[in-house]
Amino acid sequence: MRRCLYFVVFGFCLLGLLAGAHAQDAGKIIDQYVKAAGGAKGLSKIQTLSLEGTLIDSASGKSGAYTFNTRLPNRYYSEILVGDAHFIDAYNGKSAWREDPASGVRTLLGTDAVEMAATARYTNARLLNLKKNKLTAVLKGHATIRGKDALEMDLTSASGVARRIFFDAQSHLIVKEIAPIGGIEQEILYDDYRPVAGIQISHKLELRRGTDSYEIIVRRAAVNEQVGERVFDFPRKSQVQFPDLKALFKEIDANQKAIDKIKENYAGTQVTEETEYDGAGKVKKRESSEHTFFYLNGREVSTLVKKDGKPLTGDEQKKENERVQKRIQEIQQREAKKEAKEEKTKEEGKQEKQDDVGIEVFLHSSQFVNPRRERFRGQDVLVFDFEPNPDFKPHSLVEKLAHSLAGVVWVDEQAHDVARLEAYFADSVKIGGGLLASVQKGTSFVFEQAFVNNEVWLPTYEEAHIGARFLLVKGFHMSEVTRYFDYRRFNVESLSTIAAPKPQ
Repeated sequence: MRRCLYFVVFGFCLLGLLAGAHAQDAGKIIDQYVKAAGGAKGLSKIQTLSLEGTLIDSASGKSGAYTFNTRLPNRYYSEILVGDAHFIDAYNGKSAWREDPASGVRTLLGTDAVEMAATARYTNARLLNLKKNKLTAVLKGHATIRGKDALEMDLTSASGVARRIFFDAQSHLIVKEIAPIGGIEQEILYDDYRPVAGIQISHKLELRRGTDSYEIIVRRAAVNEQVGERVFDFPRKSQVQFPDLKALFKEIDANQKAIDKIKENYAGTQVTEETEYDGAGKVKKRESSEHTFFYLNGREVSTLVKKDGKPLTGDEQKKENERVQKRIQEIQQREAKKEAKEEKTKEEGKQEKQDDVGIEVFLHSSQFVNPRRERFRGQDVLVFDFEPNPDFKPHSLVEKLAHSLAGVVWVDEQAHDVARLEAYFADSVKIGGGLLASVQKGTSFVFEQAFVNNEVWLPTYEEAHIGARFLLVKGFHMSEVTRYFDYRRFNVESLSTIAAPKPQ
């Protein structure tokens, strides 16, 4: 018995030592790669990288051209041209897009977009400052690549995108990478490294993209050559003339009351999952909740019915219903005061400007690029990217927050509503000089709606990845995902059954 216990204890100790050794070895392998590739100082000075070459399609034998560009902090462009067929994967810092013969040019959504963004950040980071770039590395062990010994490593981004990297055991350079990019599994083998401006650049690639395979010879490589923003933007042929955005957003705002009234005809269910992470990126706490909800005067009224998959007890549900009834009264009172104020303003002949504040801030603090028309969930929408306007000088907190945002928005011009919004903080924002709170750069949000009953856009999905710090205490990182479903007709006048709105 003692002997068995000895081996069990010894085994756990050995596993712990091996786990620690693997974490330590991962850092060592990356340090060896950085030194072999040109040194941390040399790699950190790379602002842009441009590759141009020729390729052979392994299946058809056709020749073509290969172009690859990156630019700090997160621009990415990969182009394969075979005959008349174009295959482009790109990320312009705000939105991910792709061009291929089957679908033309389109904006990528969801996981596909996350994978493209992760690839862009990884490529520009060049394995420097893993903690700052929120990359986690784990050494997997030995592998054989083209008959040579290599070390395999898993690299995971903060968004959960995993990449397998293989380092040559002798040269310490990367010889193979496998990662999903925009929903397509991509594998690249690297060979024939040569120095360019002191940086080791592979001049022979084998690119396997899904079921396609290409042999690529790099004919020209340049480091820190001028690469304009237009390289990463949507092709001009796919772009359209911008409408009057000020007029468009005012139409959306003016139509909001009508939209809010239609929303009151619907109730639904929402499930939210919250995940909190520690400083090392490991899950610290995970919670889930389920609510029923409806709309009142443009505001969502939700009632908790489950916590972590378990229904509330009778007493808990009674208390929750009382809270919701109080919430309803507050909304009704606030609306009555608002209507009275608007009526008084109208009688005095004054112009109400408060409703325009949000629109004006957004229009002035942002600049808009890459307008295009696409199909989204079966509807025709206007899509455009936005980013901080360099000429705008924010003064208020609202202006600072708006001026720090970048992303992409999908607008249904006919229905006068936003179908989807992706945004992230391009810079950190300090509140109260950082004494009260600060929102970290990279904090991101996704909001998506569906056109229900050919009548109104209603929320279907929300996602947030937040990094913040409050009152100078240790910061926190959390993710929240909310899914909306089970929409059904609802009479907002019937507010007696708050916990579970019933269909008409």
